[in-house]
Amino acid sequence: MNAGKKLNLFSFTMIVIGLVIGMGIFRTATDSAKESLDPAVFFGAWIVGGLIALCGALTYAEIGSRYPVTGGYYKIFSVAYHPSIAFSINSIILISNAASLSAVALIGAGYISKVFLGSNTTDLIKAIIAVGAIIIFYGINLMGLKMSSRTQNILMIIKVSMLLLLVAALFFPGLYVQSPEGSQPVSHTWKDYILSFGVALIGVSFTYGGYQQTINFGSEVDRAPKNIPKGIFIGIGIIILLYLTVNYSYYKIVGFDVLQHRKPGEEVAAILVGKMFGETGSNIFSTLLFLSVLAYVNVLLLSNPRVMLAMSEDGVLPHFLQIKSQRKGVPVASLTLFAAMCLIILFFAKTFEEILSFTIFLDCIGMVTSAATIFILRKRTKHLDGTGIFKMRLFPLQPVVFMAAYMFVGISIAINDYKTALTGLSVLAAFLIIYFISKAFNSKKT
Repeated sequence: MNAGKKLNLFSFTMIVIGLVIGMGIFRTATDSAKESLDPAVFFGAWIVGGLIALCGALTYAEIGSRYPVTGGYYKIFSVAYHPSIAFSINSIILISNAASLSAVALIGAGYISKVFLGSNTTDLIKAIIAVGAIIIFYGINLMGLKMSSRTQNILMIIKVSMLLLLVAALFFPGLYVQSPEGSQPVSHTWKDYILSFGVALIGVSFTYGGYQQTINFGSEVDRAPKNIPKGIFIGIGIIILLYLTVNYSYYKIVGFDVLQHRKPGEEVAAILVGKMFGETGSNIFSTLLFLSVLAYVNVLLLSNPRVMLAMSEDGVLPHFLQIKSQRKGVPVASLTLFAAMCLIILFFAKTFEEILSFTIFLDCIGMVTSAATIFILRKRTKHLDGTGIFKMRLFPLQPVVFMAAYMFVGISIAINDYKTALTGLSVLAAFLIIYFISKAFNSKKT
């Protein structure tokens, strides 16, 4: 790819931030608070989540530097493991991402429809708005990588500005709640705290997740060995700072008790802005929040089709998914199929909480197995050491901490909701079976 058409450091950093900051910070604070026994557990989960994200960022930065190819998140599985593992894990991740995109678009439609159509808007109207958002950004992505990345830059500036507005509320002490600590302290055992922390970390993990997909753009980033780790470092650093300060703002302005007991239809960010600027300000904020949802929709439509393209090039997905636009270089077939998956899932999506647990459990499988490839890649690419690639210090501490953390989250989900865990494992097993049946069928044909 021509250097002029590649992503520069700023655009790549915006993609990192866009992959991570979706709807999570505007919603999962209440989900995490609900599962936290007290504010210490709540903030502990967000601090630990940031450290885990940093360890993951370091791990994926080195993976991206050692193996900078388009579709890298799939390719590392294909190179390090058996092709069946690459096919199965990436298939469930694609489904998880499509479900997340659809659910987030639907939630965003709820915000915007409430502003313009009132609180009695039907689910059908919300679905139509969400479908429209997906179709619009499908069209934008068809126009090429530069157009989609420029759009992402604009939407991310809006999103970060909204987060800064939430942080700015801290400079108005008159808005602080009188008793941010909520109800009186209750005695709990250490087991209660561990379980509470683990379940609270589910929503936090969802909110911090997404940066691992940045390695899908490996060969499309200018000076990839240097700009991939730089972009991840800068992006994750900004995200950690924003998340901690925004959650502290929620705590001081809205109060921990409200965070724990959010009522249906109430959104903590809108409540906070409403206290600052009244109902009109809250409505304007909700409209801008819808735009931030579009940034998440755009970046997943930008990233995931490239994984499907890589899987098709390896022969584990149909050959037609390699079809690209000759002029724009856009993976048209893969983009179209992924957008279609999102639209189909949109009409089968259940509650955000159900999708959250399912998505994170599948992600736990993908995170642990993908991060583990760094041990294999280090051995196979020793010849790259000292050539300017990014190489972690204190290795193997970072990947071990990262993998252990996601194993802990996965176990917490299994304990809290075993049906979700069984469903996730069943889907993984089904794709393994599909792979070997397909392989056997193709062998007979040849």
